[in-house]
Amino acid sequence: MKLLSVEAARTAMVAEASALPAQTIPLQTANGRVLAQDVAADRAQPPFTNSAMDGWAVRAADTPGALAIVGESAAGHGYEGALAPGQAIRIFTGAALPDGADSVVIQENAARDADEVTVPAAAPGDNIRDAGKDFRAGDVLLTKGTRIDPWRLSLAASAGCAEVSVHAKPRIAILSTGEEIVEAPAVPGPFQIYDSGSPALKVMCEAWGAEATKLSGVRDQLDAVIAAMRGAEADLIVTVGGASVGDHDLVRTAAEALGIRYRVESVAIRPGKPTFFGVLADGRRLLGLPGNPASAFVCAELFLKPLIAAYCGAAHAPRMATARLAAPLAANGPREHWMRAKLTYKEGGITAQPYRDQDSSLVSVFAAADALLRRPPSASASAAGDLVEVLLLDRAG
Repeated sequence: MKLLSVEAARTAMVAEASALPAQTIPLQTANGRVLAQDVAADRAQPPFTNSAMDGWAVRAADTPGALAIVGESAAGHGYEGALAPGQAIRIFTGAALPDGADSVVIQENAARDADEVTVPAAAPGDNIRDAGKDFRAGDVLLTKGTRIDPWRLSLAASAGCAEVSVHAKPRIAILSTGEEIVEAPAVPGPFQIYDSGSPALKVMCEAWGAEATKLSGVRDQLDAVIAAMRGAEADLIVTVGGASVGDHDLVRTAAEALGIRYRVESVAIRPGKPTFFGVLADGRRLLGLPGNPASAFVCAELFLKPLIAAYCGAAHAPRMATARLAAPLAANGPREHWMRAKLTYKEGGITAQPYRDQDSSLVSVFAAADALLRRPPSASASAAGDLVEVLLLDRAG
């Protein structure tokens, strides 16, 4: 089988995942979704010049001195008249600046006595927010392809958006295979293990913006694997296990029975070499991941996450950073190696400590890691303190 580099494999996969059609949804439900259209402002923000502080709206030319208090301007209730020479208006943060005023004196710097207030010298523009300071009517605030988060949702809301156009979520069907896999609360037999891969992949897919369904696991029977694949209602089928070439690895055979056209046959990566990707005869895409959890999760980060982003209409590149090695590493072999690592943040940068045991079956190591350390193919030995690339994992804290 032809081995592709990680970058070439990712490029080939993403090329087969077009953005899904647009749908209009309420803004309040749009967190995590990707915009299918730009979001533009209906009006300026702020729509009027206003005060940045509690204090007194004045004419700078009248300061310093004692001024007659003639009214009040509060947020949502502006002063209707115009400020004349020698006058001051009590004003509060966010309230509209009255006509005629050009400055706000903060309340701590003024002294009120009945119907007069004595203010120090002020300059035009003091403590004032101009109309349109944040954005103006017609400004494009968020562009197509942007993923909505709480801060961007706030920006869209401030622009008067009640609804936004987003790409539909891709439907992902996750299928685990293997006689050795059972799902809790079922009791495993003496030679079986609990399924730790597909439950985590389902949550990953949902966090990355997809609708994910975990299909019932199937045993190592070709007809059962074919039937499960054929019945999956999905844009992308993700299989876990059975992707290699052993006697009990039936996923590729099943995919070939369904007319797969391979785009990626195998990847020059460690862990995860058996990973493959292709297009079934009916147009559905299929991503085959290895069965070992670490292999599956590494390849999910590198390939499944970008695929979901492409379906959602968003660009995606792994979140990479530069760190210094905490310990020396031996020279790498011919495959790109992604090592689970722990990061330490210090003054002067990030330190990466790869875990000593990188066995791809170890779920506990992946649960503790917060980064994947990239070792290029045939990299020479590295000393403690050398710079390395790390992919930052989304961890809960």
